Amino acid sequence: MSERAVLHVKGRILVGPDDVRDELWVVDGRISYDRPVGARDVRTVAGWALPGLVDAHCHVGLGAHGPVGDDVAEKQALADREAGTLLIRDAGSPSDTRWVDDRDDLPKIIRAGRHIARTRRYIRGYAHEIEPEDLVAYVAQEARRGDGWVKLVGDWIDRDLGDLAPTWPREAVEAGIAEAHRLGARVTAHCFSEDSLQDLVEAGIDCVEHATGLTEDLIPLFAERGVAIVPTLVNIATFPKLADGGESKFPRWSAHMRRLHERRYDTVRSAHDAGIPVFVGTDAGGTLPHGLVAAEVAELVTAGIPVVEALAATTWAARAWLGRPGLEEGAAADLVVYESDPRADVRVLAAPRRVVLNGKIVS
Repeated sequence: MSERAVLHVKGRILVGPDDVRDELWVVDGRISYDRPVGARDVRTVAGWALPGLVDAHCHVGLGAHGPVGDDVAEKQALADREAGTLLIRDAGSPSDTRWVDDRDDLPKIIRAGRHIARTRRYIRGYAHEIEPEDLVAYVAQEARRGDGWVKLVGDWIDRDLGDLAPTWPREAVEAGIAEAHRLGARVTAHCFSEDSLQDLVEAGIDCVEHATGLTEDLIPLFAERGVAIVPTLVNIATFPKLADGGESKFPRWSAHMRRLHERRYDTVRSAHDAGIPVFVGTDAGGTLPHGLVAAEVAELVTAGIPVVEALAATTWAARAWLGRPGLEEGAAADLVVYESDPRADVRVLAAPRRVVLNGKIVS
């Protein structure tokens, strides 16, 4: 298309769960709901359009053993884009991916800096590994490096205990979260187990990743405080394999991981039913491939979340939570077009017909 070319998207435009329009126009990369005067060189795409999907737990620049080169990070970002993910909350990465911001053909990234973990209490090569007395300083550092988020590792296996255990004392997380908030950043934490959750929530955390340890007594606390969860169910599906691998050395941990896996759908459904905000995240990077957003939405539906709300968790609601626009007038034209209505069959998300990023058809 020429410099002043116009993209016309017609069919059903899902601006919001209750706001469906017949068409939109893209001029100079921006959305308009008014037909441009004297439009020429118009290209029309027909179908069901959603805002670009959100993966709220994704690791661009992270591989199985730590940071990866820019060439690998680019392939990761492209895999997400091909799946319709156009906005990523990078929930911890040791790589500097700021160069992605200069590419209008790659998804937009909201960064949480590098994971902050306790010494020898996380995957080697992933995190800053520190002791509690240094937590405030590292939170401040990553708050300044990130895009409004900081990522803590809230629990991990304690080798002496042979099971999952909290990584931070209560007073340390209180001070760390307070420092992040002072600097205008929100805080999220990796948490598998039950024991780490209450201290983190009462300390003022904004979000919990995985949250497999949510129990009936903790759910009301999360709901009361408005703490969001990103369940990453496609990652939780790997727990049985992990448990098998650790059985001989850490049988207590293995049994715990299996229990968390077995109740995963009940946990997510109970959280949703209690009013806890639930968002889509895949945990891509590390050991999981990128481009799994459709599979994670389908997992939320399997857990019992209504289809429209599962869609909202990767579109309208997710973008509002992250402070980014959807298909509003004047917003950057980041959208995905499908052959049929994803509200009728969420599996449609796995086969985007067109991906439009910054007003250009990129897939």
